[in-house]
Formats: sequence, C-alpha cells, structure tokens
Amino acid sequence: DDVVAVVERSGVQFGQVTAYSQHTTAAIKINEHEPLLLRDMARTLRHFSPPNAYYEHNDFSRRTVNMNPDECANGHAHCQHLFIGCSVHVPVMTGRMALGQWQRVFILEMDRPRTREILVQILGV
Repeated sequence: DDVVAVVERSGVQFGQVTAYSQHTTAAIKINEHEPLLLRDMARTLRHFSPPNAYYEHNDFSRRTVNMNPDECANGHAHCQHLFIGCSVHVPVMTGRMALGQWQRVFILEMDRPRTREILVQILGV
C-alpha cells in the first residue's frame, strides 16, 4: 500500500516504479496477500534455508568481516534472499500501478524485526 501511495502522489501517469530493498536479509517481491499463502511461502523459504542448519556465516569465532556490534546468526536469511531478490519493477498506467487483481508488493523480512530502508523510484510522465 505504501508503494501504491507513493505512485499516486507522484503524479506520473505513464512510466514505471521500482521498489528496492537496501538489505541482504529483506527482499521485495510481488505476490498475493492471502494469509494461508503467506504461511506457505514462509514454510517454503524455511525448507530451502532452515534457520537451524549450519552456516559458516554464523560462526563468529571464524568470521572477521562485515560485523556489527549487535550481529546475529542470520546465515539462513542471506541464503533465503538468494531465491527472492531485492527489487521489483511495475509499469505505471494512467497514474496507477499495473498490478494484477491479487498482486501486492511485499517486503519479506527473513532475519529479525528492525527498521528497513526501501527505495521507491518512479520514472515517467
């Protein structure tokens, strides 16, 4: 809904909008907003990259780069991100995002809840 509102406020009638996540453990995707499907998607991501599996990224006794003071074991989230991606592009037609009937733009949090930065860029006339 936030991306839709940005497009509407922009005044662009024809063009495209890009929503981009600046994070490697939070992704942007288009899919249907249906509660049971959302659970299915989360279960599918856990299947591909289970949180309880071994990830070298989580071995803080060996890892020496890209560390923060509040670092957490999130190798699974980085691996899940490989299947999703960081951006979506949607045409803008007559001032509205050309999404299908059930399509919505999602931010998928695969790590832990925290503030995220999403860039929205609209190009057009």
